[in-house]
Amino acid sequence: MAVTEPAPAVPSAAQAHQGERRTGEGGALEGILRRQSLRESSARTYARSLPIVPVRARGLTIEGADGRRYLDCLSGAGTLALGHNHPVVLEAIKKVLDSGAPLHVLDLATPVKDAFTTELFATLPAGLADNARIQFCGPAGTDAVEAALKLVRTATGRSGLLSFTGAYHGMTAGALDASGGATDVRVTRLPYPQNYRCPFGVGGDRGAELAARWTENLIDDPKSGVTHPAAMILEPVQGEGGVIPAPDDWMRRMREITAARSIPLIADEIQTGVGRTGAFWAVEHSGVVPDVMVLSKAIGGSLPLAVIVYRAELDAWEPGAHAGTFRGNQLAMAAGAATLAYVRENRLADRAATLGARMLGRLQGLAAAHPCIGDVRGRGLMIGVELVDPDSPGDDAGAAPVDQALAVAVQQECLHRGLIVELGGRHSGVVRLLPPLTLTDEQAEAVLDRFADALAAAERAHRPRPHAAHLRNATGTAGTTGTAGTTTTTATTATTATTGQAAPTGPSH
Repeated sequence: MAVTEPAPAVPSAAQAHQGERRTGEGGALEGILRRQSLRESSARTYARSLPIVPVRARGLTIEGADGRRYLDCLSGAGTLALGHNHPVVLEAIKKVLDSGAPLHVLDLATPVKDAFTTELFATLPAGLADNARIQFCGPAGTDAVEAALKLVRTATGRSGLLSFTGAYHGMTAGALDASGGATDVRVTRLPYPQNYRCPFGVGGDRGAELAARWTENLIDDPKSGVTHPAAMILEPVQGEGGVIPAPDDWMRRMREITAARSIPLIADEIQTGVGRTGAFWAVEHSGVVPDVMVLSKAIGGSLPLAVIVYRAELDAWEPGAHAGTFRGNQLAMAAGAATLAYVRENRLADRAATLGARMLGRLQGLAAAHPCIGDVRGRGLMIGVELVDPDSPGDDAGAAPVDQALAVAVQQECLHRGLIVELGGRHSGVVRLLPPLTLTDEQAEAVLDRFADALAAAERAHRPRPHAAHLRNATGTAGTTGTAGTTTTTATTATTATTGQAAPTGPSH
């Protein structure tokens, strides 16, 4: 959810109403955008880089007020596991509305809530589901993070927290403290392993091993200045941090380190959950069973819902210790139960793994021809393409500096071609693809065609130079490193250039 462009100048009242005097759909669209710019907070994010007005949506496709159709690879920042307005979701919502059931119930028991909880527990890792408690939180994932932090501090009597560089856990105060962008640090920050920008300059298994050793030493060293913490919180794949999958061996080491020291492990699965990464929950790739799971986004079937699920022995709260007026969202529970069941019954996590690997493969081929692609990485249908300036000196490990301007240009070229993508990572230099799990083969090809065309166009406009300047003396790409189940390819040299493939802009997919 990083802001990717400077805030535009706020229009005057006269300018805001100018669009209303125009005729046709274009004028109405312009008027809506102008009024939004005039009235809404400067904190708005997506509206700056995606100046569209959605009026209809189905599956992967959004139709704007201007009549254009877009392929949505933002998916509500990962919320829409089944895409927009999936029939099973709409039917579940309609069933509740038609039944006359109360829509607001605080934390009272209802048949809808019971059905949601039963379905959710059926999907959880067995080691957790067998002895778990659930806390319904306020409607946003950040409130669930706050609840998790309060829970472990209450249960352990300790206050310290271990988190990781590059983390993103939400926008409320406690969640921000644990996130990578914190400035007033009250949380111990640990190195998160990655290949392309390894903090130790080595990457691969060795980099992950060093990160684990650093963590263990910091916790055990009586002179480290780190007191025994209440918990460790981590993302199995860092999303806003730039789509960085945690190596499975490293995840297992974090579980071993925390378990041996009675430190609860919190897995933030807000964006990775419900099949997104190729497993129903991303911790399942490594076989890790955390003490607490933080869940939101897709579990509500497109509607606001957030919960934490945790080991029963941590349930040390007094009544009312964590509450919220809107923690009983019946429509979201019905939509969520339908979504969870559909993903489970139709094995959409397996589908995400297969199709995601195929998409990564094609993007790696694109990287071989475009030096501006520094790295391609991801897991399942959670994919990132890091854009760099290949003509500037790299770091000691050969990673070129991020090219934020090019990333912004690629995002805009994608939008011109009817493709919605998000930016993330350090300096917002990573183009992120989060398509719905219902993505078809044909739709995946259309997405990649449009991205390839947008990349070529942005590169030509952003860094014009003679064709010969693209040619390198070296051949091929740098070797692929990573762990089982994780794909990450670094492209530092290339032998040819490409202008991309022509992308369809008319038909809906």
